[in-house]
This record gives sequence, structure tokens and C-alpha cells, in this order.
Amino acid sequence: MPKITYIEHSGDAHVVEANAGLTVMDAAVKNNVPGIDADCGGACACATCHVYVEPAWLTKVGGRTAMEESMLEFAEGVEENSRLSCQIRIVDALDGLVVRLPQSQH
Repeated sequence: MPKITYIEHSGDAHVVEANAGLTVMDAAVKNNVPGIDADCGGACACATCHVYVEPAWLTKVGGRTAMEESMLEFAEGVEENSRLSCQIRIVDALDGLVVRLPQSQH
């Protein structure tokens, strides 16, 4: 079962074991990770699951879709490594993935 580490802006870390097939957002919500509100339930329609993917993981999580790019326009503090966690599907190769939460999500 892949482990995902979510790091709040404060530095608090939450390590979660997640089933392959879920999204990074689903795993956060199921494990009560603070800062991942997921207001739209994972429909890529709100940007309340914005995360920063650690640079070493960017190629492994894949690129943004056009819809995701569009939604990120509404997020605060968007960076090169910004992603919507609802758009990152967990696979075994993502075991150890580290994502950081923006300051605006606490």
C-alpha cells in the first residue's frame, strides 16, 4: 500500500497509507488531513485540494490536464509544481510521494 506524506504549511506532516486507484485527495479526505477541503468532491471544479508536489516526484505524478490548468487559475500561490490532488491517481510507483499544502489552505 503506497504511503503519501502531506506536509502542512506549518510543517506538520501526515503520513497516510492509501490504496492504489484512489486519488491523493481521496486519501487525504479519508484520513482527515487538514487543508484538503475537496469542496467539489474531486470533480476538478474548485481548487480546494491544491498541493505542491515535491520536485523529485513531478515526472512520476504526470502532467496537468487542460481542465486542471484552468482550475489552478483560481488557486492562490500557484507554482510550477502545483497540482490539484484530485487529479493525481495513486499507483504503487507513488509510494513515498511527498506533497506540501499552500499557506492559504489551513
